[in-house]
Amino acid sequence: MSSTLALLLVLLGTLCSFIYFFRTPNHHKDRRKLPPGPAPFPIIGNLYMLGKLPHQSLHHLAKTHGPIMSIKLGYVPTIVVSSPEAAELFLRVHDVVFASRPKVQSAEYLTCGAKGLGFTEYGSYWRTVRKWCVLHLLSASKVECFAPVRKAEMGSLVELVRKKAAAGETLNLSQQIGQIIEAIMSKVIFGRCMDAEIEFKPLIEDAMYLAGVFNLSDYVPFLAPFDLQGIKRRLKRTSNGLHAIFDKLIDEHERGSKNIEEKKSYTDFFHVMVSLLNTPINPNKEEQPYIIGRENIKAILSDMVAASFETTATAIEWTFSELLRHPRVMASLQQELESVAGRNRMIEESDLPKLTYLDMVIKESFRLHPVAPLLVPHQSTQDITVNGYFIPKKSRILVNAWSIGRDHKVWSDNAEEFFPERFEDSNIDLRGHDFQLIPFGTGRRGCPGMQLGLTTTRLIIAQLVHCFAWELPDGISPEELDMTEKFGLTLPRANNLLAMPTYRLVA
Repeated sequence: MSSTLALLLVLLGTLCSFIYFFRTPNHHKDRRKLPPGPAPFPIIGNLYMLGKLPHQSLHHLAKTHGPIMSIKLGYVPTIVVSSPEAAELFLRVHDVVFASRPKVQSAEYLTCGAKGLGFTEYGSYWRTVRKWCVLHLLSASKVECFAPVRKAEMGSLVELVRKKAAAGETLNLSQQIGQIIEAIMSKVIFGRCMDAEIEFKPLIEDAMYLAGVFNLSDYVPFLAPFDLQGIKRRLKRTSNGLHAIFDKLIDEHERGSKNIEEKKSYTDFFHVMVSLLNTPINPNKEEQPYIIGRENIKAILSDMVAASFETTATAIEWTFSELLRHPRVMASLQQELESVAGRNRMIEESDLPKLTYLDMVIKESFRLHPVAPLLVPHQSTQDITVNGYFIPKKSRILVNAWSIGRDHKVWSDNAEEFFPERFEDSNIDLRGHDFQLIPFGTGRRGCPGMQLGLTTTRLIIAQLVHCFAWELPDGISPEELDMTEKFGLTLPRANNLLAMPTYRLVA
């Protein structure tokens, strides 16, 4: 009976879709001109064209249809932006119109109906939560307060890698980087190391994949009850796992039985939030005071943990991958580190502002391997005309940062090459001022945690490159290193990065 009903629904949907989709594809229903793009199929639109690596598929489509391209994802009108000039139009010139987020199934489950920060619709609630997160976790002063945490964990990491080097063992860099990020961010966010039975990493990896995958239920609503991809089931398992951890931590706090660790020189984010449970999130605002409930806390924590754990680890992995593939760049970076710190001590956080070549290396890594290749999707809040093209209300906007980083018009004929020196004497930065390089987004919805992530990324790369020489195991040449990507909301390596360290400091 259910299969018969499904067949009838598909047939009915197909009939309606033929009428809807096969009108002139690049004109809206009132004949206003949409951006150019490939003709869509019934029901699924252009979803079939995305493949396993959508950022790459859209990059190649844009070569044919242009940097402002119109496609259909199921029933959802979607604009793909693939050049710095186009990105500036959508993210600066008309920023307020495209500052909202689409409603997606992943946010419903992972962040309790989009009560977090990343996928929350633009409005007063989002503005309030963002200000609150910046104040208690992401401001420059807070990032500086967390320096002792980073220093202690970096000392432990160097000691562990030194033992591996002495034993002549191969190190799973992906695993080790993930563990050090989890250790640092657990103390920053929760004020403690997680219990051995709490395994964030598998849950976070699953959450980032599910948040980025193109879910049929989001684009073809009448198919949602069938969960054809099994995404809803996975979302339930992942969100239940994450929220069970958060519930346990909140319960411990409320009972007063939380672990007592060493005295801290900072107040962690979690305890600030939980201490304000059931109080107005902005007590100075009389109109529409938002009360901090348990769901709000769990939603915000989901966003903070996912963003801080996964994105930073991914950025470090790709940077290290490129350094291993380019021994010349590795040697140049080690030379700079040695000139600043010598060979008798580790890198200190105070050394980071002096490391200009390190900054060039990290910029080049973000150019080729943006952590979020399509950023987080935007959504238009009203009808608007951009560059002569009509963009309907509730269109989804995908900014292909991966494609922009490979634009030969911007980066010359060697755009596919890892060449940090291209940033020498360049004013291009990572903060969204220059639309050639926007790995953290820009405008109202730019990533507020950029400073925290960049500080951790720079310190870990500098420390590991300064303290150790590295080579690939099993006689693998730099040219043979696997650089396969795995698509999700973020873009991690498909396979773990392995390398053999040799301790290089004198002391």
